[in-house]
Amino acid sequence: MKHTWTLKEKSNGVLTVSLEGEAWANAQTKALKKLAEKTEIKGFRKGKAPIDKVKASLSEQEILINAVESIAQEALEAGLTELKIDPISRPELGVEKISVEEVVMTFTFDVKPEVTLGQYKDLGVKKTKVKVTKAEIDAEVEKLREEFAELVLKETGKVEAKDTAVIDFEGFKEGVAFEGGKGENYSLEIGSNSFIPGFEEALIGLETGASKDVELTFPENYQAENLAGQKVVFKVKINEIKTKQLPEVNDDFAKTVNHHDTDTMAGLLEHLELHLKEEKEQKAEEEYTNAILTKVVDAAKVEVPASLVTEETDRMMEDFNARLKQQGFGLEQFTQITGQTVESLREQMSTDAAGKVKVRLVLDAVADAEKLEVSAEEIETEYKNIADNYTMEIARVKELAPVETIAYDLRLRKAFDLIKAE
Repeated sequence: MKHTWTLKEKSNGVLTVSLEGEAWANAQTKALKKLAEKTEIKGFRKGKAPIDKVKASLSEQEILINAVESIAQEALEAGLTELKIDPISRPELGVEKISVEEVVMTFTFDVKPEVTLGQYKDLGVKKTKVKVTKAEIDAEVEKLREEFAELVLKETGKVEAKDTAVIDFEGFKEGVAFEGGKGENYSLEIGSNSFIPGFEEALIGLETGASKDVELTFPENYQAENLAGQKVVFKVKINEIKTKQLPEVNDDFAKTVNHHDTDTMAGLLEHLELHLKEEKEQKAEEEYTNAILTKVVDAAKVEVPASLVTEETDRMMEDFNARLKQQGFGLEQFTQITGQTVESLREQMSTDAAGKVKVRLVLDAVADAEKLEVSAEEIETEYKNIADNYTMEIARVKELAPVETIAYDLRLRKAFDLIKAE
C-alpha cells in the first residue's frame, strides 16, 4: 500500500493510495464473500451458493467497486498514520484507476492551515475607563417614569405625540375592505411606530370624535404580498385621547419601582448608578477584547479553509433557528416577516463565520507557539463548571461535549489570556 500527499490551495489536499498484489486481492475476496451473502442463485438458498457461481453471476466492476468500499477506510487510516496528517473535513473518496491487478484511490480533504503569526504581545491596547454621569442616571429615572406612567383621559385638546389614541379604523384597497385592516377601540400610542409609516402621524391634531380618511402606501417589503407597495385608505375615528401622567420623583416612586427592594429615592439612584457602571464595564471589556483579537488576527496570515467556514455557518444557523423556536418562531416565519431568504441569511452568517474561524486558527497558532497545554484537572474543573451553570449531571455533560472539544476550548482560552496579560 503506497501513500502520497499533495497539498493544494487553502489547505485542501489529496491523499493518494495505491493498492495492488495480495492486499488488493484480499479486498476483492472479502467483497465477493459479502456479496455472496445477499446474492440469490437459482437452485440455492440465499447466501448459500458456491463462490464461483456467485462470481460468475456478477460483473467484474461490481466486485471491484465493493472491494474499494471494503478497503477504503483502512487505506485512509493507514495513510493518515504514515504521513501524520490530521483532516479537519470529511474526506471525499474518489477512484483514479481500478482493475483486478490494482486500484488507485484518492481522498480529498482539508487540513489545518499554516498560520504565520504577527505581533501578539505588547499590543498597546488599553481598556476604556468607565464613568457614570448624573445625566445618564437622570435619563434612567426618566425611562422608569415613562414605564410607570398612568394613562389619563384627555378631556379637551388634540392628539399629540406620545398620546394614546383609542380609535376605530378600517382599511380599503381600491374601495374594497381588506382582511386584517379593521379594528375597534384600538389603543395606539402615537410615535410607537406599530402601524405602517405615516398612519400615526396622520392622527396628530385630531380631536375626540373626529374622523379622517388616511391615504397611505404599504411598504414594498410588507409581509402580506397582496398589500406590499399598494395604495390604501384607512377610515379612522378618534374615540378617546389619553395622555401619560408621569409619577413624581420621590420615595413613593422608589417604592413603586421596587428596584432591588429599594424603598428610597437615594437607594434607587445608587442602584441605577451601579447598574449603569456594570453595563459600561461589560461593554468596555467587550470592546477591549475585540480590539485585541482584531489586532492579533489582522497581523497574522492564514488561508481559512472553506469547509471550516461551512461548518461554522451551519452551527450558527442551527443556533439562530433554536433561539427563534424558543420565541415561538420558525426560520420560515422569520424570513417572511423580514423579507429575507434563507440563502441571504446564510450568506450574512457566512461572513461572521469566516471571522470566527480565523480567530480560532490564530489563537491555536499562539497556543502552539507558546507550547500551551491543558491538564486533566483543568478539564475536569471545566466539566464541573458547565454542569453547575446548566444544572446538569457531569456524566451528561461529558456525553454532549467530548474531552477533545473541552481541551481545545480551554487551550484557546489560555492563548487569549496570555495575549491579554502582555
